[in-house]
Amino acid sequence: MIEAATRIKGVERLIDREQYFVIHAARQSGKTTYLKDLAERLNRDAKYYTLYCSLEGMQEIGDSEKGIPEIVRKLQWTLRNSDMPESESFASDPDFNNFTAVLLNELNCYCKRIDKPLVILFDEVDCLSEGTLISFLRQLREGYINRDTVPFAHSIALVGMRNIRDYKAKIRPDSRTLGSASPFNIVEETYTLKNFTREEIELLYRQHTDATGQVFEQDAIDLINEQTCGQPWLVNAVVREVIVKMLDSDYTQSVTAEAVKTAIQTIILRRDTHIDSLLERLKEERVRSVIEPMICGEDYFGRLSDDYQYVIDLGLIKNIGGKIQPSNPIYGEVIARMLSADVQDKLLYEKPDYTIPRYLKDGKMDISHLLTDFQQFWRENSAIWIEMMQYKEAAPHLILQGFLQRVVNGGGHVIREMAAGLGRLDLGVVYENRTYPIEVKLWKGEQYYRKSLEQTAGYADVFGGREGWLVIFNRSAGMSWEEKIYYRQETVGGTVIHVFGN
Repeated sequence: MIEAATRIKGVERLIDREQYFVIHAARQSGKTTYLKDLAERLNRDAKYYTLYCSLEGMQEIGDSEKGIPEIVRKLQWTLRNSDMPESESFASDPDFNNFTAVLLNELNCYCKRIDKPLVILFDEVDCLSEGTLISFLRQLREGYINRDTVPFAHSIALVGMRNIRDYKAKIRPDSRTLGSASPFNIVEETYTLKNFTREEIELLYRQHTDATGQVFEQDAIDLINEQTCGQPWLVNAVVREVIVKMLDSDYTQSVTAEAVKTAIQTIILRRDTHIDSLLERLKEERVRSVIEPMICGEDYFGRLSDDYQYVIDLGLIKNIGGKIQPSNPIYGEVIARMLSADVQDKLLYEKPDYTIPRYLKDGKMDISHLLTDFQQFWRENSAIWIEMMQYKEAAPHLILQGFLQRVVNGGGHVIREMAAGLGRLDLGVVYENRTYPIEVKLWKGEQYYRKSLEQTAGYADVFGGREGWLVIFNRSAGMSWEEKIYYRQETVGGTVIHVFGN
């Protein structure tokens, strides 16, 4: 365990100041662990009565007449299964007909009976929606502003994946104000759980080594840090896959970088619940509006928009020095594979010979041969596939990635650099320890083309080569395929660039 208390600083100070606040973080990043630890510590200090209450299971109860009584029952069940005093008295005879005030009234009555201030840590608050969410927050607000005269909760934490501002969008998609009685202005501050650092990852694994004697090679820890960027579920899932599944809990065997690579691919392909839940988010329109430009390397979404912040809060993307990119390479791989999966499946059944052996020449990948085949595939299938895809603007980039992935499956892999603002998608086909660099661009004129050649040469230099491939998609209306499909060879600073028009 990484000590939960070290992951957020200042929460106890807010509680001492009687504040209401938000903790938000991506799925399976340690929120519940942190909250339960916080509740235990506060109760142990005996200054407050602290109650952890999860609202999970409240999804789709948008009607406040049904939803608010369910919240009261959740609190009642949680209290009666705790060591809190007077727990049997809470909601012993609730007036659920008065659903607009029953939560307020029951908390008022309970806080009168107990001899210390009450702190409530509401987990999974973003399960609430529509009328239930509005009424819940309004009753908390009324209790908050009248605490000087009527006892109410000393401090409340609202915890979930979303920040409080996103609850507005969940209630009213057009983000109009809820009026002067807005329940959202009770929140003093918001906090989030950060990913593990490289040092914390090593500390976590060292605890396992101390308990079992099993050694983690430094290269393996470095690779996990690089591929997960410290996302807690991934940090644990990768080594669990290695230790439990691959090594069958044989602690005499070290955890190696090669084993970690295999485990990561297994997790990606198996689509565990954590991965699957992220993929479901890709179907949401507000997520598409941010992820699609990132795939294309474009940057035409507003950094101040609710949609952008929403995708950040979900943990799908991050902003590093102004560059928007997937939160970690594993998520980037999952996003690309999921959105191009149909292309891979179609190729599997219609073109089963599209595999690495078809493109080998003297033990090396013949990327030009591969991209020539793609040109024909694009000409025959692009109209149908673009129409079928939700991410239509990114369809060329995704279909090419699906084609490449199908070819290298089982014998190599594709590396990707997706980031908004690059103006391109960087791909690398890796086979037998050699990387073949491919730049993907949309046609935007001759000047842009010349810049693309220079970028491709620079990308080739990253891998120490003097050869690169530039794939250009021209989506101009009215152009014939004879004009779009071409091959030419250019030279930039001694680097040969193979240009494939589509």
